[in-house]
Amino acid sequence: MGFPRRLLADHEDLVLDLRPHWIALVGPAVVLVLVIVAEILLFSYFEPPSVVAWLVLLAGAVVLIAFPVRSFLAWITSHFVVTSDRVIHRSGWLAKRSMEMPLERINDVRFEQSVVERMVGAGSLRIESAGEYGQNHFRDIRKPEDVQKLIYELSEANENRMRAQGQARTETIETSDDASPLEEIERLGRLKERGLISEEEFETQKHRLLGRL
Repeated sequence: MGFPRRLLADHEDLVLDLRPHWIALVGPAVVLVLVIVAEILLFSYFEPPSVVAWLVLLAGAVVLIAFPVRSFLAWITSHFVVTSDRVIHRSGWLAKRSMEMPLERINDVRFEQSVVERMVGAGSLRIESAGEYGQNHFRDIRKPEDVQKLIYELSEANENRMRAQGQARTETIETSDDASPLEEIERLGRLKERGLISEEEFETQKHRLLGRL
């Protein structure tokens, strides 16, 4: 199951949607095999199975649910997502957990790989962002170096887009010396109704124009 598209904004594009690397399941798989082998040997030793054997079987089932099964559910429900506007990490089956960072707040992205992780194409990302977001560590990322490069490229594209939008917004609310203040106020009012400028911007420009009367 992929990342829900309904969680994206209208103008937002989904660029990358990753599950954790399969290396995250190696530890739980080893535990699963060891518990199953131990249970088989135990029941082979006790003929017929005693109360102790059944208690150990129950304990093994608890271990399986607490570690391998839980780890698999966490793996299958985790998403590391990069969009045109933000980085999102979402996980959980019943209890959902979600964290997101706007691209314009990201200051630094670093990746780390051990020798084994480099061989299988896995690694970790450390993303540092301004304000309340701080530094976040994401483990078991597929091809972390490529993801790091992608985030940098999208951050730069997002910054250029926001700069262009800000410039266009400034040009939109600039008033003309040829039009009267009342005509300019009417024009700004139409822009506000269309959502092109905010109420605060409209009031600021209106007071400035009224000062020219």
